[in-house]
Amino acid sequence: MASLMVPGRPPIHRQSTPHPFQAETSIRPRRKSVDEPQAFALQSLYLGIAVTEDADGRLAVGIASHDGTYSVDFAVHSVEPKEDRSTTLADFLINRISRYRNEHHYRFVGAGVTEKVVKISPNLPSRLWLELDIIPLIFEDISELPYRQDDVPATALVDEIADSAARKCLMRFGPGNLPRLYVGYRNKVEVDCEGHAQISSLQDYQGTVGKRTWDATMQYAESLRERKVKIAFFNSTPQGGGVALMRHALIRFLSLIDVHCRWYVPKPKPEVFRITKNNHNILQGVADPNLRLADEQIKSLDEWCKSNAECFWTRNGPLAPRSQGGADVIVVDDPQMPSLVAIAKAMDPDRPVIFRSHIQVRADLADEVGTPTSEVWNWIWNHVKKADLFVSHPVREFVPLTVPINEVGYMPATTDWLDGLNKHLDPYSNQYYLREFANECFKMRANQLKFPDRPYIVQIARFDPAKGIPDVLASYAELRRQYMKGFSIEKIPQLVIAGHGAIDDPDATIIFNETITSLETEYDDIQDDVVVMRLGPTDQILNVLMQNAYVALQLSTREGFEVKVSEAVHKGVPIIATRVGGIPLQVQHGKSGYLVKPGDSSAVARYLHHLFTNKKAHNQMSEYARNHVSDEVSTVGNALCWLYLADMLSKGEKMEPDSRWINDMAREYARLPYEEGETRLPREEMLDLHSPVEGKFTMFR
Repeated sequence: MASLMVPGRPPIHRQSTPHPFQAETSIRPRRKSVDEPQAFALQSLYLGIAVTEDADGRLAVGIASHDGTYSVDFAVHSVEPKEDRSTTLADFLINRISRYRNEHHYRFVGAGVTEKVVKISPNLPSRLWLELDIIPLIFEDISELPYRQDDVPATALVDEIADSAARKCLMRFGPGNLPRLYVGYRNKVEVDCEGHAQISSLQDYQGTVGKRTWDATMQYAESLRERKVKIAFFNSTPQGGGVALMRHALIRFLSLIDVHCRWYVPKPKPEVFRITKNNHNILQGVADPNLRLADEQIKSLDEWCKSNAECFWTRNGPLAPRSQGGADVIVVDDPQMPSLVAIAKAMDPDRPVIFRSHIQVRADLADEVGTPTSEVWNWIWNHVKKADLFVSHPVREFVPLTVPINEVGYMPATTDWLDGLNKHLDPYSNQYYLREFANECFKMRANQLKFPDRPYIVQIARFDPAKGIPDVLASYAELRRQYMKGFSIEKIPQLVIAGHGAIDDPDATIIFNETITSLETEYDDIQDDVVVMRLGPTDQILNVLMQNAYVALQLSTREGFEVKVSEAVHKGVPIIATRVGGIPLQVQHGKSGYLVKPGDSSAVARYLHHLFTNKKAHNQMSEYARNHVSDEVSTVGNALCWLYLADMLSKGEKMEPDSRWINDMAREYARLPYEEGETRLPREEMLDLHSPVEGKFTMFR
C-alpha cells in the first residue's frame, strides 16, 4: 500500500491503481515547455470524475479526459479513505489531477463530476475551481450502459461513468472554451449553466467577510426561507456589464443559502440598445449637447418593455399578482427599463417594488429644465416614481431633486472575491492566461506585453467616453517624456488598456478606434509600449492583468461606483484614480492609492514616478490596500442589503431610509452594528440629503 502525503492534511492511503493514465506527452511539447515557457501553448481538455464504492467502503475513482472530440485518456484508482473521507478523496483528486496536468502540459477547462463524488466530498467542486481553475459541473450518476450496474464489477464501470461525465461537461461549453450562457423559460437567466456549475461553497463565502456581516446576513436569509418569500430582479442584459456580474454572483450565493431569488432579462433588441446607450451618456453629461431623447425613441423603449412583460412575465410569471404566484418583492435594476416599475405596480399595487439607479446621474443637469439630461430623467422618473424605494450609489450628486428624500437609500456596487475576475490564480494558471493574452494580442496585431521582463501599468475598463482613456495616455506620456527619459528599457513600465465589452454598448468600437488613432498621431514616440486590447468574456485574463500589474489606474471623468477600484485594492495593487462618483469612497488617499482631479495627468504622472522609484512606499501601500477592504463591496455584503430590504418589505414594513446606507440599517436591525476596527466605506456627512450643499438647500425639494 502506498501513502501519498500532503502537508497539513491526513494521509491518502492508496491500495492500487488498476488502470493508470496511459497517454504520453510528445517529446516536442516537453522540450518547448522548458525552452520557451512563455510561448508554449497548452492543450485544453475536459475531465470526468466518478466514484463507486464496494461493501467494505473502498472507493474506485475514475478520471477520464476528453479533448472535445475524443476521449484521450483515463485512469482508475482504488482508494481506501482513512479518517476524514471527504478531505481524503478531495486531496487525492486535486493532487493527482495537478500532477497529470503539469506532466502533460494540459489545461483542464471543466470537469464533469458525478453527484456521488460530491456527496462523499462536498468541497471538491469549489477546490477544483479555486486551486486548479477548473469549472466543475455536477451531474446525476448515469452510466449510460446497456446493462444493469449490479451485473458487473465496480472497477469495470467507473471509467465509463467518468467518460460520460466528461462528455456531458463539454456540451456545456461554447466558443473559446467558455461556459454557455443560458436564458431559459420566461427569459430567466440560468446562472452557472442552469445550476450545474458549482464554483463556490458556503464555507468559501463565509471566509470572505467578517463574522458580524455573516451573522446578520444569515438572520435575514432564515426569515425569508421560513416565509418562502420570492424575489425577482430585472435588468436589460445577462452579461457584459457590472450589473450582470453582480447579479450572477448574488444568485449563486442565494442559491447556496436556499433563498428563492430569480433574475430576468428581456429579449434583446439592437435598435433599443443604441437608444439606451445614448441615454446613458446623456445622464452622465458626456453626450453631444445636440443629442436628445425623441418621442419616437421613448415610444420604442416603452413598447419594448411592455411587449417583454406581456410575453414573459405578467401571465403567471414573476410580475403577476402575488395571488397568482408572482414574486413578493420586485427589483428593477436598470434605467433602460423604467416602465417595469409602473407595470409591476399596476399588476399588484401593494406589492413592494425597488428601483436601483445604478449609473451616474448628473443631478445638476437633471434638475435644470430643458437640458437633454432633464428630458431623459423625467422619462425615467415618470415610470419609477411609484417605487417604494430608490436605491442609489452612495454619491449625493446622483440623486435628482424630484426623488423624495425619505425614499433614498445608499448601496455601493460590489464584486465577487471568488469568481474568475478576483480569485487568486496559481502560478500554472497565471502563466496560462498571460499566454492567452499574448495570443489575443497577436491575433489583433497589437503590441505584446513584456512582463515579467518589464513592469506595467494597467487600466481595466470598458471603452467608454467616461472612462478617461485620453487622460490615461496623457499621463503615461508625461511619465515617459518627463520622468523616465534616462531610464534603461527594462525599468520603464509598459501601459495596458484593456476591458470586456457589454452587449448593449455600441460605443466601444468608436472609443477603441479613437484610442488607436491618438497613439498613432499624438503619442507615436511611446506607442510601441502601449497595449490596447478589447477582450472577450474570459474573466481570468482581466484577473491576471490586474494581479500582475505594478500600478492600476482608473481615470474616469464620470463614474458610478467602479468596482475595478475595489478589485485592485483587494489584490494589493496601488491605484491612482479620480475623485469622481463613488471612487473616493474606495481609496484612502496616500494609504491604498492616490486620488486626483479628473484630467490632472501631471499629478498622475508624478504619483506614478513616485511609486516606480520608491519601492518601500509601493510595498507599504500594497500591504495596506490588501488588508483594508470593506465587506460592503463583496457579494455577501451585497446580499445582506438585498435580504434585509426583501425581509422588511415582504413583512409589510414601511421602509424610509431617508438617505442612509442600507448596510448600516441592516446591521443595526440585526443588532450587529459596526464595531471599532471594522473596515467600512466612509460615511460622509454630505450624503445626508437634508443638509445643504454648494449653496443649494434640500428643504426646497
